[in-house]
Amino acid sequence: MKIILSRKGFDSSSGGKPSPILPDGRMVSLPIPSKQSPKQSPIRYKDILWQEYNLGRFVSDLTGGRISASHFAHLDPDIRSESLSRLSEWRPIFGQTGKAQGHLRNNGVQAGDVFLFFGLFQNVIQSSGKLKWDTSSPRRHVLWGWLQIDEVLKVDGCNLSKYKWAKYHPHFHCNFGINNTVYIARKNLKLPAVSSGGLTGAGVFPRFSEQLVLTAPTMTKTSQWLLPQWFYPRDGKCPLTYHKKLDRWQRTKNGTRLNSVAKGQEFILDTNDFPEAIEWLRGLLEGK
Repeated sequence: MKIILSRKGFDSSSGGKPSPILPDGRMVSLPIPSKQSPKQSPIRYKDILWQEYNLGRFVSDLTGGRISASHFAHLDPDIRSESLSRLSEWRPIFGQTGKAQGHLRNNGVQAGDVFLFFGLFQNVIQSSGKLKWDTSSPRRHVLWGWLQIDEVLKVDGCNLSKYKWAKYHPHFHCNFGINNTVYIARKNLKLPAVSSGGLTGAGVFPRFSEQLVLTAPTMTKTSQWLLPQWFYPRDGKCPLTYHKKLDRWQRTKNGTRLNSVAKGQEFILDTNDFPEAIEWLRGLLEGK
């Protein structure tokens, strides 16, 4: 089984801001903006529900109106059933294309493998009826959701009549080329030799916890991570693709420090080489 650390949501290059952590600890991963055309996405931020909010309020408040509630959103991954009105066949789904999809394909990502989504987050406060950034809190890379693959589907040339429930999704709605691929979630999570306790095949962590933070404490750069001790490279093998240079890794008494790459969307870990990752993943999911 492979675990893929997958960078998704608002950041300094896409959206220009982090995603918010609300005062009660709830995390909201904001999907990146789409081009201002319904040909790219039929979904606007104001269409996307998040508990008592719609995402139009979040993006408008937190970007100072630079991105409006009516701006089109690239809702991907789409793993919360409550986000939109759904057809009964709907399942959580994630799409990838281009170089990033080539990386997943070349590393043999397949059914049973698990995406762990992470993004850039910062605390927000309520002020004068609006959400504002808490400038005293740090920006950090935080894990916010997961998806275990049930089906890998190459969109170009597939029988789309079987996937009418996904017609809204950007990777079905827009032509991303011959490398366009979607990953459809399992109904229930299944991990090797580990009881998953009836966990769903895809979901979000409802509240922030230090357990979900990748960025090391006191670090000024969000790309400076603190991971468990077992992450340190061994036997000539590196736990994460794109991080083969040994000088990126450092053992410390508190764990393993990683200077993670600034760019790249999908970092792949093979649990055959690092079996401790399965129990680590189970702990993350059960602690949600």
